[in-house]
Amino acid sequence: MFFEDLGNNLLTVLVFLPVLGAAVVALLPKDQPTLARWVALILSLPPAILAIGLFIDVLNADPSATGFYHEYTTEWFPQIGASWTVGVDGISMSMVLLTAILSPLGILIAFEHINNPRAVLALLLLLETAMIGVFVTLDMLAFFVFWELGLVPMYFLINQWGGANREYASMKFFIYTMAGSLGLLLAIQMIAWTVGDASNLGGPTFDLATWYNVWPSLGRDSGEILGFSYGTVKYYAFLAFFIAFAIKIPVWPFHTWLPDAHTEAPTAGSMLLAGVLLKQGAYGFIRFVIPLFPQDFAGPRELLGVIDFSFAEVFAILAMLGIVLGAFGAWAQDDLKKLVAYSSVNHMGFVVLGLAAGAMMYGALWAQSIDEPDMALSMINQELNNDDLLEHETYARFGTVDNLSSTDRRDLATLKLNRLREEGVLPRNEQSALVAMNGAVLQMFNHGLSSAAMFLLVGALYHKAHTRDLRRFGGLWHIIPVFGFLFVFTSMASLGLPGLNGFTSEWLVVSGAFPLFPIIVLVSMIGLLMTGAYILKGIQKVLHGPVNPDWLEYHEHHHSLEINLRETIAVAPLVVLMLVTGLYPNWILEVINASVTQNIFAVFTGG
Repeated sequence: MFFEDLGNNLLTVLVFLPVLGAAVVALLPKDQPTLARWVALILSLPPAILAIGLFIDVLNADPSATGFYHEYTTEWFPQIGASWTVGVDGISMSMVLLTAILSPLGILIAFEHINNPRAVLALLLLLETAMIGVFVTLDMLAFFVFWELGLVPMYFLINQWGGANREYASMKFFIYTMAGSLGLLLAIQMIAWTVGDASNLGGPTFDLATWYNVWPSLGRDSGEILGFSYGTVKYYAFLAFFIAFAIKIPVWPFHTWLPDAHTEAPTAGSMLLAGVLLKQGAYGFIRFVIPLFPQDFAGPRELLGVIDFSFAEVFAILAMLGIVLGAFGAWAQDDLKKLVAYSSVNHMGFVVLGLAAGAMMYGALWAQSIDEPDMALSMINQELNNDDLLEHETYARFGTVDNLSSTDRRDLATLKLNRLREEGVLPRNEQSALVAMNGAVLQMFNHGLSSAAMFLLVGALYHKAHTRDLRRFGGLWHIIPVFGFLFVFTSMASLGLPGLNGFTSEWLVVSGAFPLFPIIVLVSMIGLLMTGAYILKGIQKVLHGPVNPDWLEYHEHHHSLEINLRETIAVAPLVVLMLVTGLYPNWILEVINASVTQNIFAVFTGG
């Protein structure tokens, strides 16, 4: 039944087309590498075409509609409550489009491998299936299968075709990600059984829609799981989800695996690692952590009974540290590829900052929806104080907020929320969070384009010069002008130059997060300053200054350092998309905004 139904849904076809292509490539004759290269490239194009068609379909859909497009469910493992359920909204469709675009380009770049190219290409196609599966599955068990499946091809790509330190880098990448996945798996199993029991299903359920409806409010008043209170269990489940996805982004200080993995990975592996795999962590926060754990994410907590904080605020602080320290880390590098690797920590920090703003306001809206106005005020740092008593004669007689009964406190908090809404404070905060979330998703797409292009160009130069040491370059623009133009263009997109794609998404994040985290955003601007410093350092060290005579002689008599036709064809779509998205971001922002508005914030605002 399951296999008979696979062909009845376009998303299902999209998921499994690349792995079928991988099987075909793996079965080709070993002594015909050219055939394997072209077959892999040709087989990577149908998923890209299908993804573009699905994106256009979502773009033309009703922007006020909620839920998922092309949603499809069939039996998979009914004995354990797992089904094959797929669907996309504007958020996941943007990531699917990014994956489908970058995969053929990565395969084209992988043509350069002469050591068992058939295996490299098959692994890249298998990786594409894993990446698309993460973004389209709406069953948590299937999601975890694809989440883990992506580790396997990337591990072997780094371990077998990476640089001199590839064994250390591949092991570090695998261990870090697996460490986060262990807690994630346990939390998924626990939630599946708990939600299934609460829904009287007689067993576990991994259906995400059921989790959304049941888990966030489950056991708020009382109840136990395995002898522990619901609050305790949900807190540790939240931590498991949080750490797993924070490692994958990677959020500072979980980022230390990334520079090693990027530096040692082959060019195609670095393109997909930076372009797509990092986005899976951010996607996990959007799709799972924020909607499933609003109270744990945005709710107030105490540290040692003294410091009041929320994990949304902690998330924002970690984002700021990633932006600032990632930029300083990139600026300190003399290895061009490691410079670009640290830039990913810097740029993904803006994604995290936007998600922190979204998590804070989502939690406040959720608290209001379950009639917890006091919690909602705490989530947006508007806690009740003694001055609020003086505004209402009924409550002024209590003297202090601490003397209020729970009922009076709830009523006073409701009055304050209403006042904040009438004064425009809440609408402004909600709009700011919406802008920041839109910026975060757009930054995920934009960083995917620019980082893949940067790693492609770094790999193109290294493949010919056999070094990435910035101290050995200089003046190359005089002898490789086409590469110089593409390198400057892509660097400026990564920098956030107005008119190119990076500016729009970072502007949305900063402008949206500032009303909610003003001090954190201001400190983050140090990172923006240092971004300019490390980008200009890379350009200056590679392209400007006097021509190194050794490279001039090498270029003229041994091997041209200029970017070749195949590499130019691979980077050209990314250059076009970076320019188009910079000049007209609405081509994709409309799709993103519709889903952020209708699938997230409108759940509670009625928008």
